[in-house]
Amino acid sequence: MSVRRDHHERTIVAPAIIAGVGVHTGRRVRLAVRPAPSGTGIVFVRTDITDRDNRIPVSGEAVVDARLNTMIENGAGVRLSTIEHLMAAFAALGVSNAVVEVDGPELPILDGSALEFVKLLDRAGFRPQPTPQRYIEILETVHVVEGDKHAALMPCDRYEMRFEIDFPSAVIGNQVIDFVVDEPTFRKEIMACRTFGFAHEVEALRKAGLARGGSLENAVVIDGDEILNPGGLRMEREFVRHKALDAIGDLYVLGAPLLGRYEGYKAGHALNNKLVRALLAAPHAWREVTRVPELARAG
Repeated sequence: MSVRRDHHERTIVAPAIIAGVGVHTGRRVRLAVRPAPSGTGIVFVRTDITDRDNRIPVSGEAVVDARLNTMIENGAGVRLSTIEHLMAAFAALGVSNAVVEVDGPELPILDGSALEFVKLLDRAGFRPQPTPQRYIEILETVHVVEGDKHAALMPCDRYEMRFEIDFPSAVIGNQVIDFVVDEPTFRKEIMACRTFGFAHEVEALRKAGLARGGSLENAVVIDGDEILNPGGLRMEREFVRHKALDAIGDLYVLGAPLLGRYEGYKAGHALNNKLVRALLAAPHAWREVTRVPELARAG
């Protein structure tokens, strides 16, 4: 999200509903996105849970597991998995406030990208709100490392992202993408890029109770040096583009768009959340700004 011309918070006009299968649970779930007042942020509600607090406001601290997806939890122990693709769509389309009702433990994977979520939000429509949009401006570089993986946020006057992956599979290899995170770029180059995995990992994941809903309909599957999906890839460097999509969603748990540059090397959900927590633990490294007066003067 580069700074939008309206520079105000945004919600959707009307509720929008979609259903699908959770990639890990294999359970069919129904999801409804509803408009929300300014200041709400993104809040998920587990409608299948009625015996305790079922609202899970999104925040960096709410993320409790990020091994294979981004999972959030509230104080009552209610959890929800695989929020990252919808969060990426909210981030790129500038949705500041929304309530998302889900009747199961995991969001639907749909086609494995953010494409169907973007279509859902487009159908709902967008409405600016009176509150000025907050931005998180990065003032000093924050860097996290795990083995050979690393990620950083550094000062920049707009939201930029560089992501690099390196896999031994010849199908993937080394891929790099460097781009400005804004709505047109997201729609053209990022949103349709699907999650991916390796055929040899699927059996182990299923034995662990995961990937029960995974299929060629919602993931790019690689077997050795071959892509098993009949249609192949949707675009060049789809693999690294999807990792960037994940990072956009993972960083939006901060609750506001970034004014800064993200750089990730082989980073995943866990490292992205470690970066979020490192930023929150370093108040000198960032500040909240609205930029409204500055934009007004510039205009």
